[in-house]
Amino acid sequence: MMTLRTRIEEKLVEAFAPDRLSVIDESHLHAGHQPDMTGTGETHMRVRIVSAKFAGMSRLARHRAITELLKPELDAGLHALAVEPAAPDEPTRW
Repeated sequence: MMTLRTRIEEKLVEAFAPDRLSVIDESHLHAGHQPDMTGTGETHMRVRIVSAKFAGMSRLARHRAITELLKPELDAGLHALAVEPAAPDEPTRW
């Protein structure tokens, strides 16, 4: 069975052909934030992505493009998605 992280990675690679990509499961950091948040499962993800397709796009447009692409995952139970998009040659914190 394919993990959520793998599905997200595959969608992002197909849509954005990234130079760099990291999809990080941060679910364990959110254990106890809500009664049903145990820290297990894939409920909180962080996407760090560098793609030439983001050149000329605003930060908001980049976030919207990624969120729209991953809407099925969000609708299916992904609780939180942190997005750190950049175009090549833009500074990143990672």
